Parts: sequence; C-alpha cells; structure tokens
Amino acid sequence: MKKIILLLFVCFVFQLNYSQQTYTVNGETLELNTEIDGQLDLLWNIIDGKYRYFVRSEDGSVIELKNTKGSNNDYQEEYKSTLSNLTNGMSTDKLKLTLYSLRNYLDAYNASVDSNYNVVSSERSVQFRLGFSGGITNNPFVGNPDNKNTAMVGAELEIFEANVLPRHSGFLQARHTFDSDDFPYSTTELSIGYRYRFINKESFSIYGQVKLATLNFSNVTFADENDMEIDSSDTAFDIPFIFGVGSDIKVGDNSFITIIYGELFALLLDNQGNFSTDIAIGYKFNL
Repeated sequence: MKKIILLLFVCFVFQLNYSQQTYTVNGETLELNTEIDGQLDLLWNIIDGKYRYFVRSEDGSVIELKNTKGSNNDYQEEYKSTLSNLTNGMSTDKLKLTLYSLRNYLDAYNASVDSNYNVVSSERSVQFRLGFSGGITNNPFVGNPDNKNTAMVGAELEIFEANVLPRHSGFLQARHTFDSDDFPYSTTELSIGYRYRFINKESFSIYGQVKLATLNFSNVTFADENDMEIDSSDTAFDIPFIFGVGSDIKVGDNSFITIIYGELFALLLDNQGNFSTDIAIGYKFNL
C-alpha cells in the first residue's frame, strides 16, 4: 500500500496533448509540439532533457529561441531580440524563456495583428516545479541508539508565484527511508511545507524551509522478550514544524540541482539524542 501511495504521488503531473510534427532546423531533424498556431507559431519539445523553443513564421521558416552564455558566463538572451524583430518591436522586457511566458507573448502579438485569432493562453498566478532526490538520513526523530544512516529517496511538487523570481513557495513532498540490517526501520512520509529564499538570485538560491504537517506509514522489526522477531506497522499524523535548509542551483533554462538538509530540528518532535544527518541531492525542473 505504501508503495502505491508513493507511486501515485510521484506520477501526479498534468498531461496535455499537443500536435507533433517533424521539422528540420539548421540541419537537425526534430519532433516539435505546436503550442500556438497563428501568424507566429510557437513550437517546443524536451530534447535530451532540455526545453527547446522555436518560432515558425508565416513563410514557414523555423527559428530557434536561444539563451546562450557569453564569455563572462552571463546569459545573452538572444530570444528577446529574435522575437522583437519578428513582432515589429513588441516589448520583450519582461519576457522569460519559459513555455508560459512565450505563450502569453505570442498570444498577445497574434491577437494584435489578427482580429480573428483565438487567444490560447489564460492567465495563471502560480507555477509548478517537480523534483526528485536521494540521500541518507539517521531518522533524527526516531530512536536510533547506534546512530545508523539509511538511504532515502524523495519527490516533491513545489508551488510558487508565476512570472517572478520566487522568494516564497509551498511544497508537497513524498519520501521513503529504507530499512537496513543495522537499523530495521522504514517509513513513507507525505508532507506539506513552506520555503523562504533568503538568498534569491537567477543562478542560485538558498532557503529555509519548514514541514508543517506530515503523515507517516512506518514499519519496524524488533525482537520480543522470547527473541521472536516481530514486525510492527504504524500510521501517524503530526504537525511537527520540522526545519531545514537547502539550495537550488540553476543548470538550465528551467532546471536545477538541489541540495537539501531536510530535518535539522523540530519544534514539536523530540530529537532522539543524535545530531541530525538528513542530506539529499536531487534535480528539479519547471513544469
């Protein structure tokens, strides 16, 4: 049952159907989705793990929207000049190289030049980021007299305000800590929490977080007074206020490497005598 719950949570992403066609762009053959169909079309796909965006003009030319790094390691934002030229100087000051931002931009342009154009995009106030991670933990809030570390894996859906550099965010998280011969305790935890990025830059952020509520499905194996091996399962809901810190490091237009020290201390749970070891490394990407 625990594995089913974890799988359902990890697989909880929104799926959209797009028309997909084959294009040749600068000698490269690509399968691209059509997001916007108007005087300027928006095409995109995830290729080799990276989001790539293209514009198709009325004459059928397909141009890639790029954001490469220069010699000073700063992003050049070529996509802004490309789109400004194609839209007769329409402002790109607030434009980002994301599907949502490009869709709104080209929607606005197509509507301005074609009164019969049907607007596709709709305003939304939130954006989502999906992440996966793995690491080790000593289960700091569980009795662990020998201070043994065990492996853990996790997944989360982060929710934040769209079209800004997010400082505040909420998250839904699922993680599983495995048992071992030295420490026969495992748990699957579902939690909701809040993050605040006290260092918040385009290339990286450092944040504090708090888990506000948790639901744990735990299993432990122990020997009774007759040296019989007993398996015990438990389900527990808590409002523990577990604090941690983390960092997201940008490695692509919409992707990040994340490092998180997830369980430093808790206000409403007792530490069981061991300094917390709860460290994970993972990967996140914007949906």
